[in-house]
Parts: sequence; C-alpha cells; structure tokens
Amino acid sequence: MKRLNETGPFWIDEQDPELRFPDPALAMQDPPGLLALGGDLGSERLLLAYRSGIFPWFGQGQPILWWSPDPRLVLFPEQLRVSRSLAKTLRNAPFRVTLDRDFAAVIDGCAAPRPGQAGTWITPEMRTAYLQLHDLGYAHSVECWQDDVLEGGLYGVAIGRIFFGESMFARIRDASKVGFVRLVRELQRRGFGLIDCQVRTAHLLSLGACPMARDDFIRRIESGCRQPGYPGRWVFGQTRDMTGD
Repeated sequence: MKRLNETGPFWIDEQDPELRFPDPALAMQDPPGLLALGGDLGSERLLLAYRSGIFPWFGQGQPILWWSPDPRLVLFPEQLRVSRSLAKTLRNAPFRVTLDRDFAAVIDGCAAPRPGQAGTWITPEMRTAYLQLHDLGYAHSVECWQDDVLEGGLYGVAIGRIFFGESMFARIRDASKVGFVRLVRELQRRGFGLIDCQVRTAHLLSLGACPMARDDFIRRIESGCRQPGYPGRWVFGQTRDMTGD
C-alpha cells in the first residue's frame, strides 16, 4: 500500500492478501478527508473501514474512494434536539415507522435522483455491498410509511454500540426526520453511545449533531465497536436477534 504521489491518497490493491487501511491521520486536507482509493466493497473490508473511522463515498465511473474527515460530525443520542414543529408532527403520528422492514426499498429511495444533483453516489456496486451487510445483520433501515406507501427512511451500519449513518430520503416533509428521531430514541434505549453522521449538514446540526476531532472519534468508536451489539433484524422495542417477520 503506497501513496500515488507525495501528498496524494493511498492506493489499496484489491489483491493484497493483508486486509488493511492507511492511518486516517494521513488523510488529505484537499479534498478534506480523502484517504485512499481502490480495494473492494466486500463485507469484511467495509466492516474494517467503519471500525477504523473510514467510509466509502464515490460516484459513477470513479474508483472506490475512502474518506476519514476531520472533524467528524456525530450525535450523542441523549443530545437529540427536536424542534417544536417536529415534536408536533411526532405527536400527530402521520407515519407508521418500522425497522428493517424493506431495506432494499430504502436504499433505492436514497439513491433516487434529487433536485440539484446530477447523479447518485449509491452505485449498483454500493447497493449490492450494503444489501449484503444487511443480510449479515449489520446494516439496518428505518421506514416511514403512509397508507402503506414508503415516503421516507434512512439506513446505516451498526457495530457494537456505534451506529454509522449513511443516507436518508423523504418524499413527504419530515418523513426522514421522524424516522431519524425514532431511530435515535431506539439506539439510546439499546445503550448506543454515538451516531456517526459523517460530514456537516445543516439538517443534522438542527437535530443536535456536533463536530468531533477525528482522533477523539476514532478512540470512541474503537471502544464502542468492541461492546456487545445487536446483530440480526431489528424491531422497535426488542433487543434479541430477529430473523423472521
């Protein structure tokens, strides 16, 4: 594993028998957080990436790009902030919210074109990789339904007591926010200490997310990922493994 040039990202050879990543402290400053490219999206490599404070993010026609930004946006579940208008929406319960009911539909919703965006970073390769993580019990989805129509949702990866958020979508106002709030409260009930929100967005800041230095983030996830987790299908209010409907 070597840098492509003196200041550029590292190249990960997919054929390298040793599964590894560079030290995240060596990530580039421009573009911020770019660490490496290459490798593959196998489940073993993806899980190692998350445990190391690294995530994949790339577009159609690009090689696999691996990122570890500094600072990292995170949310402590107990610091979730719910506005008065969102609290009113939650009380009115306009959506039926489920866990792991239709992971494929959620990832497809997140991948759908959005106003102002030329394409999506959820490539067919990424979709296949996260569906496999879901089958293995690591990737989870939240679905928001209205009249049995999926109107919003989100998905991410859980390792130990750390949840790594990936993407969310909404076809109706507040659908993704309602799903996120329900997920955060469930994660708090299960003893999760941290939610990785990856990069700064106004949407997540409004919900209580805050920046954390990369070194602090990595120390926290190293500890949190070693704690007992909840593999398998998730259901609200249950903490045993769920493998059926």
